[in-house]
Amino acid sequence: MAMHESRLSRFLAEFKPQSYESEFTGFMRELKQQRPQLEAEQRKSRAIWWDHRQDLEELKRDQESRVKQQAYVYQNKV
Repeated sequence: MAMHESRLSRFLAEFKPQSYESEFTGFMRELKQQRPQLEAEQRKSRAIWWDHRQDLEELKRDQESRVKQQAYVYQNKV
């Protein structure tokens, strides 16, 4: 079994891209090296806006108070 795995890994290694890195990936890697605190700031910001309990009464009130929009908003009401 070990011999089969090593053959398979050698076979797959031939098809793995060796040195390509997209511009975006390079930019993100450099940005994280320059600003190691970036991920902690992102988590903190996410906690402010997303990671909190929802008030179900407020959500229900918001859904009930919505006004239906006409199909084409720029058309004059006839």
